[in-house]
Amino acid sequence: MLCPYCNNAETKVTDKRDNDSVTRRRRECLKCSKRFTTYERVDLDLGILKKSGKREVFDRDKLKYGIERAFEKLNVGSEEIDNIVDDIVARVRRVAKDKDIAASKVGDIVMDKLKKANKVAYIRFASVYREFADIDDFKEEIKNLK
Repeated sequence: MLCPYCNNAETKVTDKRDNDSVTRRRRECLKCSKRFTTYERVDLDLGILKKSGKREVFDRDKLKYGIERAFEKLNVGSEEIDNIVDDIVARVRRVAKDKDIAASKVGDIVMDKLKKANKVAYIRFASVYREFADIDDFKEEIKNLK
């Protein structure tokens, strides 16, 4: 691992924490003594089956982008968004069990997580995911939230 400050290859791990899909390592450079954090994520070799029947490779970055859009201007930190995405990815892994998973199932998992995390982000995501056609669709979803 190269130090991001001085590009030295000699670093040591001072702390390590694991969860379902991420290993966090706190490192210290042996040359400049600066500390930095690295994250190691499990790469899912998982397929997403779209409504059209097309198969896509699961893309964590695409999922994160959708979650970030839902939380836009809601004063939620990137670490919290990363934690939400990590939780969703871990749940998708458990449900899929090393096989393809329907995009609708992934969408349901995201909706469930957002409903618990932030109601505004949930409504924003739902409006795209469920393709709201008009204000009545928003009203109905908000009514169901209460």
